Order: sequence, then structure tokens, then C-alpha cells
Amino acid sequence: MTKTPMTRRTLLATGSAGLAVAASGLVSPLRAATVAATPTMPGGANNYLPGAPIVERIGGGGFWMTGTVRRAGDGAPLAGQRIQIWAHTTEGHERDPHSHGATLTDENGVFRMEMPQIVPAFGQAHGHLAYDSDDFQTVFLRPIMSSASDTSLEAHFVLQPA
Repeated sequence: MTKTPMTRRTLLATGSAGLAVAASGLVSPLRAATVAATPTMPGGANNYLPGAPIVERIGGGGFWMTGTVRRAGDGAPLAGQRIQIWAHTTEGHERDPHSHGATLTDENGVFRMEMPQIVPAFGQAHGHLAYDSDDFQTVFLRPIMSSASDTSLEAHFVLQPA
């Protein structure tokens, strides 16, 4: 077997081939394997109602709850995932069935739900969200708004397979 010396030409050719393979997507970035699952938040399941219906919006609207859903490990967006949303709003309390609704993520793992303005409950303006389907482990979130006058709140899920 003949050993070819490493010249500038072979170094450039080898490096170019490596870049072409990486750009083709055949090599996964190292960081993609490190996306950790979202832990359930304490208090997130308060007043949860299993099976809330999928709706276009909750009540009269005016406030937006948004976010993303991705898979743990590779961080891939998850389409068609059910996210339930509920809160204490200008139109009802967290425990009222009409204050609950669910939506599905789009092809990019994004969800959006319009709902009435969230108002403080127990001293904090906050929302509740749940991933509550069977493909992944259940996760409850309870994000707190920075101000009670905010007109939107976002939350992001990274889900671990069930």
C-alpha cells in the first residue's frame, strides 16, 4: 500500500469533500443531539380539564398565547401536536370549562391561540398550557407574564417520547 503525502492540494480536496457532505445534511450537527426535554412545572396542572375541545379561539379574544413544540434529542418541530390552554381571564376563571381550549401545531411545530386578556390570579398574571396526547410524555407549563398589561405570552415545549 502506497502512502500519499498530505499536500496542500489533498488537504483542500479532502476538506471540500467534508464540507459538501456536511452541507448535504448527511451529517447531523452535534448540538442537535443535545436538546433536552421540557420538565413539567409545579402548579402547571392546576384546574386542568382532560379532553378540552379543539377550538379556533377561547372567548372574545384579544390576547395571544403562542409557542413551539419540538422533539427532545434532535429538536425537530412536531406537527399536529395537541396543546391545551387555559387561564384566569377577563371572561372567566381557570376552573371554568369555557376558559379552556386546545389547538394543534402547524407543520413547523408552531401553535397560536387567541383568548381573552389574562388577568392576575393569586397575585400573578399567568397562563397554563399542557401537552396531553399519547405520543410523548405529558408536560404542564405555567408561564408568568412580565406585566399584567401584556397582550401575549409564549411557551415552548420540547417533548420526550412516551
